[in-house]
Amino acid sequence: MTTRTTTGKPAPVTRSVRTPGGLSVRLDVRAFTVVVLLLVAALAASVVLIGTGDFPIPAVDVLKTLVGDGSASQEFIVNDLRLPRVLVGLLVGASLGLGGALFQSISRNPLGSPDVLGLGQGSTAGALVMIVLFSGSANQVALGALVGGLMTGLAIYLLAWKRGVHGYRLVLVGIGVSAIVTAVNGYLLTKADIVDAARAVVWMTGSLNGRDWEQVWPLLVMCAVLVPLVLGHARGLRMMEMGDDVSYALGVRVERTRLLLMLAAVLLTAGATAAAGPVGFVALTAPQLARRLTRSPGPNLVPSMCMGATLLIVADWASQRAFGADQLPVGVVTGVLGGVYLLWLLVTERKAGRI
Repeated sequence: MTTRTTTGKPAPVTRSVRTPGGLSVRLDVRAFTVVVLLLVAALAASVVLIGTGDFPIPAVDVLKTLVGDGSASQEFIVNDLRLPRVLVGLLVGASLGLGGALFQSISRNPLGSPDVLGLGQGSTAGALVMIVLFSGSANQVALGALVGGLMTGLAIYLLAWKRGVHGYRLVLVGIGVSAIVTAVNGYLLTKADIVDAARAVVWMTGSLNGRDWEQVWPLLVMCAVLVPLVLGHARGLRMMEMGDDVSYALGVRVERTRLLLMLAAVLLTAGATAAAGPVGFVALTAPQLARRLTRSPGPNLVPSMCMGATLLIVADWASQRAFGADQLPVGVVTGVLGGVYLLWLLVTERKAGRI
């Protein structure tokens, strides 16, 4: 007999798992299975993507090369040229998926993603300032994007504050800030010379082309610090979805938790944008697809991370297979697919009476 929730939907199947320290943990079997399958898909797509290009390498040879058993030419192509690009894609996708899940959970709104709130536009503004006004290097542009995203996130939080930050106010303020920053970005492009303008447009598209180990290590360090921090507050975040009053009653320090998780989400989004440019709609679609696959309530943080990484790697592979490695940036593919998903989401939410 299937157990059902008060809404009539089947309850998630869970198992009790006891850790070596004697702590009992409840495991959502379906969510765990989804995470494992997404990880397998991401790793398989990564191996195929490493072997894709002007010099194709079979998947078996890619695996041999990764364990140090390839030829000199294969080791150069795999380890020096293609592996960093794939790792950046995995880390950027995971960061955007986790950042999107945090924002959607905090705002309690499926539209509460960095794409809608204007964080990507804020990072773009910071990068454009470095490109247009200072002709900055790649590292300076990345730093400008990070600072721009942080400043935009701070502005949204302060403008949305009124005895706390609540869902629809956060989304509405974010849309307004996004419109303002987009206008600033357009102005900066009109002031740029032709060379800087072309460089800025390429960066604004969002791409993994030319990414190397210099982008991998900062992203890896950022994820190593922020992901455990976020997962450590997952219980409080899940309670906050029931409302601030209930969360306070259950002992959650709501505003402190909300501020900390919003800061982590802004850093994840800004760091991903600094590494690969504003890759659109991954942060919006990954949490929603993860929730639909797991059919589990709550923020679904780990499934969203895995979904974001898988989406970005598969999109990059699709763009290379269809148009070649340097012809179609991955941001174009995710933008098209994400735009279609956003339209479908708006229609669905309207039919449900939520907008």
